[in-house]
Amino acid sequence: MFFCFIMGTEVAACRCSKGDDFLVAEELRRLLEDVKNSRLDVEEALDRLKILPYEDLGFAVVDHHRALRRGFPEVVFCQGKTADQAVRIFKSLCGGDRNILGTRASKEVFEAVREVCPDAVYHELARTIVVRRGAQELKKGNILVVSAGTADLPVAEEACVTAEIMGNEVQRAYDVGVAGIHRLLGRLDLIRRAHVIIVVAGMDGALASVVGGLADQPVIAVPTSVGYGASFNGLSALLCMLNSCASGVGVVNIDNGFGAAVLANAITRMIGRAGG
Repeated sequence: MFFCFIMGTEVAACRCSKGDDFLVAEELRRLLEDVKNSRLDVEEALDRLKILPYEDLGFAVVDHHRALRRGFPEVVFCQGKTADQAVRIFKSLCGGDRNILGTRASKEVFEAVREVCPDAVYHELARTIVVRRGAQELKKGNILVVSAGTADLPVAEEACVTAEIMGNEVQRAYDVGVAGIHRLLGRLDLIRRAHVIIVVAGMDGALASVVGGLADQPVIAVPTSVGYGASFNGLSALLCMLNSCASGVGVVNIDNGFGAAVLANAITRMIGRAGG
């Protein structure tokens, strides 16, 4: 749990992690320093602090402390939300110097968000909205995203955009599925340099096992809903990955490139802490 105390002009320091951790912590530090140096009175500071834990919009409760707990602000899952709801959530989150991510966003939602966040960028293939307002972070990890086929690219790109905005160096190796395994073997240099590998595959989902047999790094498998009838919208790939004979392959939900990238980012954060 995070605590800060303001007593007159005395400020008790908040504990913050190094490097990539917590743009929101920097906002808090500046606020507390403004109180300490009499640039801001206590009552005004308290008014600003009121919305820091969360902000109730009526239809959504925005978690402004997510970055303090998890290292990145709350991500907006746009699917199922109206354009107006997405706009109001983005407006709430974009109030400070933070990098904000929205996933599963349509072009219509993006156009609405851009009205309140003119610096928003839309990644059409990944269906993501990115707002970069924080300081450019040092690259903390090398994540390789591998896709079996071109049809898997929307999920793969969702993983790439997510990993990049969270401060990772991202490499791509696309269309290297098992139907032409020599294509994958030609990318062994990328596999060997990566800290974490995300493998995105539909149909039989066999690529995750192949990569898992070649790599000693963590491998995160993402089944996609790509395939013909008996693929059952990704279920066959999911079961194949769960039953992988390559030991230590982790599996996330069908089409969940975002979730795979968040897990990969958690691993690179731990690598960074161990090395720092």
